[in-house]
Amino acid sequence: MKRIYPDFAYSDAPRAGCWWDETCQAPERPALAGDHRCDVAIVGGGFTGVSAALHLAEAGVAATVLENRYVGWGASGRNGGFCCLGGGMLDNAALDKKVGRSGRDQWRQTELAAVKLVEDLITRFNFDVGRHSDGETQLAHRPKDMEQMRRKLDYFAENYGVKARLTEQADLKSEGMNAGFYGALTVPIGFGLNPRKYLFGLAAAAENAGAQIFHETPVSRITRHAGTFRIQTPNGTVTAEKVIIATNGYSSEDLPEWLAARYMPTQSSIIVTRPMSQTELGAQGWTSGQASYDTRHLLHYFRLMPDNRMLFGVRGGLMANAASEARAINRARTDFEAMFPAWRNVETPHAWSGMVCIARNRMPFVGEIPGENGMFTSLCYHGNGVAMASYSGALLADIVQEKEPTKIYPEVVKRPLARFELGRFRRAIMPFAYAGFALSDR
Repeated sequence: MKRIYPDFAYSDAPRAGCWWDETCQAPERPALAGDHRCDVAIVGGGFTGVSAALHLAEAGVAATVLENRYVGWGASGRNGGFCCLGGGMLDNAALDKKVGRSGRDQWRQTELAAVKLVEDLITRFNFDVGRHSDGETQLAHRPKDMEQMRRKLDYFAENYGVKARLTEQADLKSEGMNAGFYGALTVPIGFGLNPRKYLFGLAAAAENAGAQIFHETPVSRITRHAGTFRIQTPNGTVTAEKVIIATNGYSSEDLPEWLAARYMPTQSSIIVTRPMSQTELGAQGWTSGQASYDTRHLLHYFRLMPDNRMLFGVRGGLMANAASEARAINRARTDFEAMFPAWRNVETPHAWSGMVCIARNRMPFVGEIPGENGMFTSLCYHGNGVAMASYSGALLADIVQEKEPTKIYPEVVKRPLARFELGRFRRAIMPFAYAGFALSDR
């Protein structure tokens, strides 16, 4: 494998303190051994791959998931658990320019459909995921950000058909959202969940439908053989008619080679407190269970979970070694204390990091890999993979079967990923970009 970060980033170390791992036991699954055949082989056991496997299996297609470690080891099992709008980074003007107004509307409706898909899966299979939060709340960290929020009410009505709600600065405390912000905008779409429980539920449902899932099965090579794909693993092979690459931020530059320089993994780090008492919550004045984030480009995302633990995440890590990991976690703790000063003495025993994946053209890609007939991929959800990756996996299930998708397949995600400048050294771009973001956040 050719990956752009040091081995530390792909080891167990960055996720060693993950709170989600404490909430439910990971099922044991065997590693693949010997020679196997299937209709569709799926490389990667996260939201994209497992959702694809479930929907393929329900359609009667023999699907096999090959996971390098275990289901949920990567970003899908260690993210913040925000099921919300998002997946791309283009605003309306950029979307209108790229795909026209109808294409923009397609994408916005896809965002809605992605959240709805997760809701429907949770209901259909009765997943216990600790769901909470009535939509998602953005908080203004500067007065001018609140003024911009006032102008966004029409945006949500126009693009999503919902009525967003403003909370003035003076009313934040009464709504249990006291943390020094200048106001808030709540959109009644989305919710918080336990991503590990959700993904494990999807995997069990996929297996019950007939899919096979193998753990500890890294893929080292994919070749074509007699009109089929031959997938090499340490202890066996899989022969398949079609292949889905579902590795997102943990992708390799050579599986397939087309992926090289077309995705950018960047670090996101999370800390989680111990459960807090009502007295401690009251001392800060934050009692809301809303899934929340602020208006910074290098944003903070946070939510008080049902057991009164506060989850707090930050963007912006660019390195991948033990020292940089410690710095990222220390930064998260520093920012947490600045935002919630009454909780300076509240311990955060859980801390971890994972990779968010972004695209040069700032939108996901879902479809057949150019020049690789029969090989498909979906990736680059820009930190919003709970909903969009689940949806994209389901969408791929239709595309792979060469049938008209039953779900919206927006024009903007059909466009192949552009290459980043500097190729495998593209990480060198990011310090300059992040420095610019930091300046604009002041």
